Amino acid sequence: MLLVFPVFNIYGSSLLLLSIQGLIFSFLLLKRYHKQRNASDLLLGLILLITCYHQTTYTIGFMEWYDTYRTTKVNYYLIDFSLALAPLLFFYIKSTIKPDFRLSEIRLWHFIPAIIYFLIKVFILISDLQSTGFNEVQNGPMVINFEWKYVNPFLFLFRTIQMLLYLAFSFQIFFDFREKIKHYFANTYKLELNWLQNFLAAYSFLYLFYSIQTVVNELIVDLSWIQEWLFYLSSGIAIIYVGIKGYFTKVTELSSIDFASFAVPANKEHTLIKRISEDKLSARQADISSYFAEHKPFLDPELTLISLSEKLDMSREELSDVINQGFESRFNDFINSYRIQETKRLIAEGKHKNLSLLGLAFEAGFNSKATFNRAFKKSENQSPSEYLNQLSK
Repeated sequence: MLLVFPVFNIYGSSLLLLSIQGLIFSFLLLKRYHKQRNASDLLLGLILLITCYHQTTYTIGFMEWYDTYRTTKVNYYLIDFSLALAPLLFFYIKSTIKPDFRLSEIRLWHFIPAIIYFLIKVFILISDLQSTGFNEVQNGPMVINFEWKYVNPFLFLFRTIQMLLYLAFSFQIFFDFREKIKHYFANTYKLELNWLQNFLAAYSFLYLFYSIQTVVNELIVDLSWIQEWLFYLSSGIAIIYVGIKGYFTKVTELSSIDFASFAVPANKEHTLIKRISEDKLSARQADISSYFAEHKPFLDPELTLISLSEKLDMSREELSDVINQGFESRFNDFINSYRIQETKRLIAEGKHKNLSLLGLAFEAGFNSKATFNRAFKKSENQSPSEYLNQLSK
Protein backbone atom coordinates (compact mmCIF):
# COMPACT_ATOMS: atom_id res chain seq x y z
CA MET A 1 0.00 0.00 0.00
CA LEU A 2 1.42 3.36 -1.05
CA LEU A 3 1.40 5.85 1.82
CA VAL A 4 1.09 9.55 1.10
CA PHE A 5 1.60 12.41 3.50
CA PRO A 6 -0.59 13.91 4.88
CA VAL A 7 -3.07 11.29 6.00
CA PHE A 8 -5.84 12.76 8.14
CA ASN A 9 -7.12 10.59 10.97
CA ILE A 10 -8.45 11.15 14.47
CA TYR A 11 -4.98 10.94 16.03
CA GLY A 12 -3.02 13.31 13.85
CA SER A 13 -5.88 15.65 12.99
CA SER A 14 -6.84 16.25 16.63
CA LEU A 15 -3.24 17.14 17.54
CA LEU A 16 -2.93 19.35 14.46
CA LEU A 17 -6.10 21.31 15.22
CA LEU A 18 -5.23 21.79 18.89
CA SER A 19 -1.70 22.91 18.02
CA ILE A 20 -2.93 25.38 15.40
CA GLN A 21 -5.27 26.94 17.96
CA GLY A 22 -2.38 27.15 20.40
CA LEU A 23 -0.17 28.82 17.78
CA ILE A 24 -2.92 31.39 17.13
CA PHE A 25 -3.03 32.37 20.81
CA SER A 26 0.76 32.39 20.94
CA PHE A 27 0.78 34.83 18.03
CA LEU A 28 -1.90 36.99 19.71
CA LEU A 29 0.10 37.13 22.96
CA LEU A 30 3.32 38.03 21.14
CA LYS A 31 1.48 40.66 19.12
CA ARG A 32 0.03 42.17 22.30
CA TYR A 33 3.50 42.18 23.84
CA HIS A 34 4.77 44.13 20.82
CA LYS A 35 2.11 46.78 21.47
CA GLN A 36 1.92 46.91 25.27
CA ARG A 37 5.32 45.54 26.35
CA ASN A 38 3.93 43.36 29.14
CA ALA A 39 6.63 40.79 29.92
CA SER A 40 4.00 38.22 30.95
CA ASP A 41 2.55 38.22 27.41
CA LEU A 42 5.95 37.50 25.87
CA LEU A 43 6.74 34.71 28.32
CA LEU A 44 3.35 33.01 28.00
CA GLY A 45 3.52 33.34 24.21
CA LEU A 46 6.90 31.55 24.22
CA ILE A 47 5.59 28.86 26.60
CA LEU A 48 2.67 28.16 24.25
CA LEU A 49 4.95 28.21 21.21
CA ILE A 50 7.32 25.64 22.73
CA THR A 51 4.45 23.42 23.92
CA CYS A 52 2.92 23.44 20.43
CA TYR A 53 6.33 22.78 18.86
CA HIS A 54 6.76 19.69 21.05
CA GLN A 55 3.60 18.25 19.46
CA THR A 56 5.23 18.16 16.01
CA THR A 57 6.85 14.70 16.09
CA TYR A 58 3.66 12.85 16.99
CA THR A 59 1.42 15.06 14.87
CA ILE A 60 3.32 14.40 11.63
CA GLY A 61 3.91 10.80 12.72
CA PHE A 62 0.19 10.05 12.86
CA MET A 63 -0.17 11.82 9.51
CA GLU A 64 2.23 9.19 8.03
CA TRP A 65 5.27 11.43 7.54
CA TYR A 66 7.75 8.80 8.74
CA ASP A 67 6.21 6.02 6.65
CA THR A 68 6.02 8.17 3.55
CA TYR A 69 9.56 9.53 3.86
CA ARG A 70 11.52 6.56 5.18
CA THR A 71 14.85 8.38 5.20
CA THR A 72 13.54 11.67 6.61
CA LYS A 73 15.95 13.75 8.68
CA VAL A 74 13.24 15.86 10.29
CA ASN A 75 14.01 14.59 13.82
CA TYR A 76 17.45 16.15 13.61
CA TYR A 77 15.74 19.54 13.48
CA LEU A 78 13.01 18.85 16.04
CA ILE A 79 14.90 19.84 19.17
CA ASP A 80 13.47 19.33 22.66
CA PHE A 81 13.14 22.79 24.25
CA SER A 82 11.75 21.57 27.57
CA LEU A 83 15.00 22.60 29.28
CA ALA A 84 14.04 26.18 28.40
CA LEU A 85 10.37 25.62 29.23
CA ALA A 86 10.95 25.06 32.97
CA PRO A 87 12.58 28.46 33.69
CA LEU A 88 10.06 30.18 31.40
CA LEU A 89 7.22 28.82 33.58
CA PHE A 90 8.94 30.23 36.67
CA PHE A 91 9.59 33.64 35.11
CA TYR A 92 6.01 33.85 33.82
CA ILE A 93 4.64 33.45 37.36
CA LYS A 94 7.21 35.95 38.62
CA SER A 95 6.29 38.46 35.91
CA THR A 96 2.62 38.37 36.91
CA ILE A 97 3.12 39.01 40.63
CA LYS A 98 6.22 41.18 40.84
CA PRO A 99 5.67 44.93 40.37
CA ASP A 100 7.64 46.43 37.50
CA PHE A 101 9.10 43.08 36.42
CA ARG A 102 11.56 43.56 33.57
CA LEU A 103 12.86 41.03 31.06
CA SER A 104 16.34 42.15 32.06
CA GLU A 105 15.73 40.33 35.37
CA ILE A 106 15.83 37.01 33.49
CA ARG A 107 19.33 35.64 33.90
CA LEU A 108 21.02 33.69 31.10
CA TRP A 109 22.32 30.99 33.45
CA HIS A 110 18.79 29.60 33.76
CA PHE A 111 18.97 28.63 30.08
CA ILE A 112 22.53 27.25 29.97
CA PRO A 113 21.29 23.58 30.01
CA ALA A 114 19.02 24.32 27.02
CA ILE A 115 21.91 25.98 25.15
CA ILE A 116 24.26 23.05 25.87
CA TYR A 117 21.65 20.56 24.66
CA PHE A 118 21.11 22.60 21.48
CA LEU A 119 24.86 22.56 20.78
CA ILE A 120 24.96 18.78 21.33
CA LYS A 121 22.16 18.36 18.78
CA VAL A 122 24.10 20.49 16.29
CA PHE A 123 27.20 18.38 16.91
CA ILE A 124 25.21 15.16 16.31
CA LEU A 125 23.80 16.54 13.05
CA ILE A 126 27.20 17.64 11.74
CA SER A 127 28.78 14.29 12.66
CA ASP A 128 26.06 12.20 11.01
CA LEU A 129 26.12 14.35 7.87
CA GLN A 130 29.67 13.16 7.34
CA SER A 131 28.90 9.47 7.94
CA THR A 132 28.79 6.96 5.07
CA GLY A 133 25.34 6.06 3.74
CA PHE A 134 23.57 8.76 5.76
CA ASN A 135 21.21 9.56 2.88
CA GLU A 136 19.83 5.99 2.92
CA VAL A 137 18.80 5.90 6.59
CA GLN A 138 16.55 7.88 8.89
CA ASN A 139 18.92 7.98 11.86
CA GLY A 140 22.69 8.12 11.65
CA PRO A 141 25.24 6.42 13.94
CA MET A 142 25.58 9.38 16.32
CA VAL A 143 21.83 9.31 17.00
CA ILE A 144 21.74 5.56 17.59
CA ASN A 145 25.02 5.08 19.46
CA PHE A 146 25.31 8.40 21.29
CA GLU A 147 22.00 10.32 21.52
CA TRP A 148 19.69 7.38 22.22
CA LYS A 149 22.17 5.54 24.39
CA TYR A 150 23.62 8.34 26.52
CA VAL A 151 22.08 11.77 25.85
CA ASN A 152 18.39 10.87 26.08
CA PRO A 153 18.55 8.99 29.44
CA PHE A 154 20.58 11.82 30.98
CA LEU A 155 18.25 14.39 29.43
CA PHE A 156 15.18 12.71 30.94
CA LEU A 157 16.75 12.55 34.40
CA PHE A 158 18.02 16.14 34.31
CA ARG A 159 14.77 17.49 32.82
CA THR A 160 12.68 15.70 35.46
CA ILE A 161 14.70 17.18 38.34
CA GLN A 162 14.84 20.61 36.70
CA MET A 163 11.10 20.81 36.09
CA LEU A 164 10.35 19.62 39.62
CA LEU A 165 12.56 22.35 41.09
CA TYR A 166 11.19 25.16 38.92
CA LEU A 167 7.59 24.11 39.57
CA ALA A 168 8.32 24.02 43.31
CA PHE A 169 9.83 27.52 43.17
CA SER A 170 6.85 28.75 41.13
CA PHE A 171 4.30 27.34 43.57
CA GLN A 172 6.27 28.82 46.49
CA ILE A 173 6.31 32.40 45.20
CA PHE A 174 2.66 32.04 44.13
CA PHE A 175 1.45 30.87 47.56
CA ASP A 176 3.55 33.53 49.32
CA PHE A 177 1.99 36.20 47.12
CA ARG A 178 -1.53 34.88 47.67
CA GLU A 179 -1.00 34.90 51.44
CA LYS A 180 0.23 38.51 51.32
CA ILE A 181 -2.90 39.59 49.48
CA LYS A 182 -5.10 38.09 52.18
CA HIS A 183 -3.34 40.18 54.82
CA TYR A 184 -3.70 43.51 53.04
CA PHE A 185 -6.65 43.37 50.64
CA ALA A 186 -10.34 42.61 50.97
CA ASN A 187 -10.38 41.93 47.22
CA THR A 188 -8.35 38.72 46.87
CA TYR A 189 -8.10 38.87 43.05
CA LYS A 190 -9.73 35.44 42.91
CA LEU A 191 -10.01 35.29 39.10
CA GLU A 192 -6.36 36.13 38.46
CA LEU A 193 -5.02 33.90 41.24
CA ASN A 194 -7.19 30.98 40.14
CA TRP A 195 -5.77 31.30 36.63
CA LEU A 196 -2.17 31.20 37.89
CA GLN A 197 -2.90 28.23 40.14
CA ASN A 198 -4.61 26.33 37.32
CA PHE A 199 -1.77 27.22 34.94
CA LEU A 200 0.76 25.67 37.33
CA ALA A 201 -1.54 22.70 37.92
CA ALA A 202 -1.86 22.08 34.15
CA TYR A 203 1.90 21.98 33.60
CA SER A 204 2.41 19.94 36.78
CA PHE A 205 -0.07 17.39 35.43
CA LEU A 206 1.69 17.24 32.06
CA TYR A 207 5.05 16.88 33.81
CA LEU A 208 3.76 14.00 35.96
CA PHE A 209 1.96 12.33 33.04
CA TYR A 210 5.04 12.46 30.80
CA SER A 211 7.38 11.24 33.57
CA ILE A 212 5.20 8.24 34.39
CA GLN A 213 4.69 7.42 30.71
CA THR A 214 8.44 7.53 30.03
CA VAL A 215 9.27 5.31 33.02
CA VAL A 216 6.63 2.77 31.96
CA ASN A 217 7.86 2.84 28.35
CA GLU A 218 11.52 2.40 29.28
CA LEU A 219 11.32 0.02 32.24
CA ILE A 220 8.04 -1.92 32.06
CA VAL A 221 6.53 -2.24 28.59
CA ASP A 222 7.03 -0.63 25.20
CA LEU A 223 4.12 1.70 24.58
CA SER A 224 2.71 2.05 21.10
CA TRP A 225 2.31 5.39 19.37
CA ILE A 226 -1.43 5.23 20.01
CA GLN A 227 -0.89 4.65 23.74
CA GLU A 228 1.53 7.58 23.88
CA TRP A 229 -0.98 9.71 21.96
CA LEU A 230 -3.01 10.23 25.15
CA PHE A 231 -0.25 12.41 26.60
CA TYR A 232 -0.08 14.57 23.49
CA LEU A 233 -3.87 14.87 23.40
CA SER A 234 -3.76 16.04 27.05
CA SER A 235 -1.00 18.46 26.11
CA GLY A 236 -3.13 19.78 23.25
CA ILE A 237 -6.11 20.33 25.53
CA ALA A 238 -3.83 22.12 28.01
CA ILE A 239 -2.61 24.33 25.16
CA ILE A 240 -6.16 25.46 24.41
CA TYR A 241 -6.93 26.15 28.07
CA VAL A 242 -3.69 28.04 28.65
CA GLY A 243 -4.11 29.99 25.42
CA ILE A 244 -7.68 31.11 26.08
CA LYS A 245 -7.41 31.80 29.81
CA GLY A 246 -3.92 33.26 29.57
CA TYR A 247 -4.92 35.68 26.83
CA PHE A 248 -8.17 36.88 28.37
CA THR A 249 -7.16 36.98 32.06
CA LYS A 250 -5.79 40.41 32.95
CA VAL A 251 -2.79 39.47 35.09
CA THR A 252 -1.46 43.04 34.94
CA GLU A 253 -3.85 43.71 37.84
CA LEU A 254 -1.60 41.54 40.02
CA SER A 255 1.70 42.96 38.84
CA SER A 256 0.44 46.47 39.62
CA ILE A 257 0.10 45.65 43.32
CA ASP A 258 2.92 47.36 45.18
CA PHE A 259 3.50 45.76 48.56
CA ALA A 260 6.25 48.27 49.26
CA SER A 261 3.56 50.72 50.34
CA PHE A 262 2.64 48.27 53.12
CA ALA A 263 6.22 47.86 54.31
CA VAL A 264 6.98 48.82 57.89
CA PRO A 265 9.34 51.79 58.20
CA ALA A 266 12.67 50.88 59.82
CA ASN A 267 12.13 53.25 62.72
CA LYS A 268 8.80 51.58 63.51
CA GLU A 269 9.90 48.00 63.22
CA HIS A 270 10.14 47.57 67.00
CA THR A 271 6.45 48.33 67.39
CA LEU A 272 5.59 45.13 65.54
CA ILE A 273 7.77 42.98 67.76
CA LYS A 274 6.17 44.21 70.94
CA ARG A 275 2.50 43.27 71.27
CA ILE A 276 -0.01 46.04 71.88
CA SER A 277 -0.96 46.38 75.53
CA GLU A 278 -4.23 44.72 76.51
CA ASP A 279 -5.89 48.05 77.41
CA LYS A 280 -4.91 49.69 74.13
CA LEU A 281 -5.87 46.58 72.20
CA SER A 282 -9.35 46.56 73.71
CA ALA A 283 -9.78 50.26 73.05
CA ARG A 284 -8.74 49.90 69.43
CA GLN A 285 -11.06 46.92 68.99
CA ALA A 286 -13.93 48.99 70.30
CA ASP A 287 -13.05 51.87 67.96
CA ILE A 288 -12.96 49.58 64.95
CA SER A 289 -16.20 47.80 65.86
CA SER A 290 -17.95 51.15 66.39
CA TYR A 291 -16.69 52.53 63.10
CA PHE A 292 -17.78 49.41 61.20
CA ALA A 293 -21.25 49.52 62.77
CA GLU A 294 -21.72 53.18 61.84
CA HIS A 295 -19.94 53.56 58.49
CA LYS A 296 -19.87 50.03 57.06
CA PRO A 297 -16.57 50.40 55.18
CA PHE A 298 -16.75 46.71 54.19
CA LEU A 299 -19.34 47.63 51.56
CA ASP A 300 -16.48 48.99 49.45
CA PRO A 301 -15.24 46.00 47.34
CA GLU A 302 -11.87 47.71 46.83
CA LEU A 303 -11.18 48.24 50.53
CA THR A 304 -7.53 47.74 51.53
CA LEU A 305 -5.58 47.83 54.75
CA ILE A 306 -4.16 51.23 53.84
CA SER A 307 -7.48 52.82 52.91
CA LEU A 308 -9.11 51.50 56.10
CA SER A 309 -6.23 52.73 58.28
CA GLU A 310 -6.68 56.20 56.79
CA LYS A 311 -10.41 56.12 57.53
CA LEU A 312 -9.72 55.09 61.14
CA ASP A 313 -6.84 57.57 61.51
CA MET A 314 -4.65 54.67 62.60
CA SER A 315 -1.27 53.49 61.28
CA ARG A 316 -1.49 50.44 59.05
CA GLU A 317 0.93 48.59 61.33
CA GLU A 318 -1.28 49.17 64.35
CA LEU A 319 -4.45 48.29 62.45
CA SER A 320 -2.87 45.07 61.22
CA ASP A 321 -1.80 44.17 64.77
CA VAL A 322 -5.26 44.87 66.20
CA ILE A 323 -6.94 42.69 63.55
CA ASN A 324 -4.39 39.89 63.91
CA GLN A 325 -4.13 39.92 67.71
CA GLY A 326 -7.42 41.41 68.88
CA PHE A 327 -9.80 39.87 66.39
CA GLU A 328 -7.50 36.87 65.72
CA SER A 329 -8.03 37.14 62.00
CA ARG A 330 -6.38 38.15 58.76
CA PHE A 331 -7.53 41.36 57.12
CA ASN A 332 -9.32 39.57 54.29
CA ASP A 333 -11.20 37.17 56.59
CA PHE A 334 -12.02 40.00 58.99
CA ILE A 335 -13.65 42.13 56.28
CA ASN A 336 -15.48 39.16 54.76
CA SER A 337 -16.97 38.25 58.15
CA TYR A 338 -18.75 41.63 58.15
CA ARG A 339 -19.87 41.12 54.58
CA ILE A 340 -21.35 37.73 55.46
CA GLN A 341 -23.25 39.24 58.38
CA GLU A 342 -24.50 41.96 56.04
CA THR A 343 -25.66 39.32 53.57
CA LYS A 344 -27.53 37.49 56.33
CA ARG A 345 -29.11 40.78 57.43
CA LEU A 346 -30.33 41.45 53.89
CA ILE A 347 -31.81 37.95 53.73
CA ALA A 348 -33.52 38.48 57.08
CA GLU A 349 -35.10 41.65 55.66
CA GLY A 350 -36.44 39.66 52.70
CA LYS A 351 -34.18 41.22 50.10
CA HIS A 352 -33.54 37.75 48.63
CA LYS A 353 -37.07 37.84 47.23
CA ASN A 354 -36.02 40.56 44.78
CA LEU A 355 -32.31 39.84 44.43
CA SER A 356 -30.32 36.68 43.70
CA LEU A 357 -27.77 35.45 46.21
CA LEU A 358 -25.04 36.88 44.01
CA GLY A 359 -26.85 40.20 43.93
CA LEU A 360 -26.99 40.18 47.74
CA ALA A 361 -23.27 39.36 47.84
CA PHE A 362 -22.47 42.36 45.68
CA GLU A 363 -24.68 44.53 47.87
CA ALA A 364 -22.69 43.36 50.88
CA GLY A 365 -19.32 44.27 49.33
CA PHE A 366 -18.19 41.03 47.72
CA ASN A 367 -16.87 41.32 44.19
CA SER A 368 -16.99 37.72 42.99
CA LYS A 369 -19.24 34.69 43.34
CA ALA A 370 -16.33 32.35 44.12
CA THR A 371 -15.05 34.52 46.98
CA PHE A 372 -18.56 34.88 48.40
CA ASN A 373 -19.27 31.14 48.34
CA ARG A 374 -15.89 30.24 49.82
CA ALA A 375 -16.08 32.84 52.61
CA PHE A 376 -19.70 32.00 53.46
CA LYS A 377 -19.06 28.26 53.69
CA LYS A 378 -15.94 28.85 55.80
CA SER A 379 -17.90 31.01 58.21
CA GLU A 380 -21.25 29.21 58.34
CA ASN A 381 -20.22 25.62 57.51
CA GLN A 382 -22.77 25.58 54.70
CA SER A 383 -23.19 27.16 51.30
CA PRO A 384 -25.31 30.33 50.84
CA SER A 385 -28.01 28.35 49.03
CA GLU A 386 -28.12 25.76 51.84
CA TYR A 387 -28.44 28.57 54.37
CA LEU A 388 -31.32 30.10 52.42
CA ASN A 389 -33.09 26.74 52.03
CA GLN A 390 -32.77 26.12 55.75
CA LEU A 391 -34.47 29.42 56.53
CA SER A 392 -37.36 28.68 54.20
CA LYS A 393 -38.23 25.38 55.91
